Amino acid sequence: TFKYSLPRGKVAAMFAESIQGVGGTVQFPKGYLKRAAALVRANGGLFVADEVQTGFGRTGEHFWGFESHDYVPDIVTMAKGIGNGFPLAAVVTTPEIAASLSQALHFNTYGGNPMASAVGIAVLDVIEEEQLQRNSLEVGTYFLKGLAELQQRFEIIGDVRGKGLMIGVELVGNREKRTPLATPHVLDIWEKCKDQGVLLGRGGLHGNVLSMRPPLCLCAEAWNLPWRHWRKRLNFI
Repeated sequence: TFKYSLPRGKVAAMFAESIQGVGGTVQFPKGYLKRAAALVRANGGLFVADEVQTGFGRTGEHFWGFESHDYVPDIVTMAKGIGNGFPLAAVVTTPEIAASLSQALHFNTYGGNPMASAVGIAVLDVIEEEQLQRNSLEVGTYFLKGLAELQQRFEIIGDVRGKGLMIGVELVGNREKRTPLATPHVLDIWEKCKDQGVLLGRGGLHGNVLSMRPPLCLCAEAWNLPWRHWRKRLNFI
């Protein structure tokens, strides 16, 4: 808690993903981040939203993940998806906070790249013109329903969670006890899916959560590929 972990009740900043990505696609309880932001500010700190994975419409409901938590961060970090494969990252904050840089030395070898900036603007245009945020919501909902059906059939799937096209599938050895599936079995499923053209990430404390972060332009029909291969692999575990 803040009371017992902070020296003299002071904090510089708290960083938080709106949905924990590498942490296993874990969603915070309702109201958690809003209360956390209030506590950080009450102790003199800033609240930083890490939108590298959840930003740019990936969660479907909102353009930024933090919007689902009913609070406004002091600083927002973003990267990866903002450039659609081109190296690009950004930090967005208020003029007052940004002015603090004038009191220190900041250097970035690739900062201010005009080509990267043009790419970022083009990506924003495409997201809006092709309605990719809405597509993320619709296709993600379709994927989640399909995964929920697989969960009913296979005890190895302990949980299916996520929003939009940010999805996690937790693999377990015992669903009742939520015992993580043994790493060799997780790796077998992961590698076999890769061999068949289904690229997944892995996350979670025990590395047993398969992560789906497909392109926002993905169509619903694309679900047939992972569904077919997951069903095939899970039948042998």
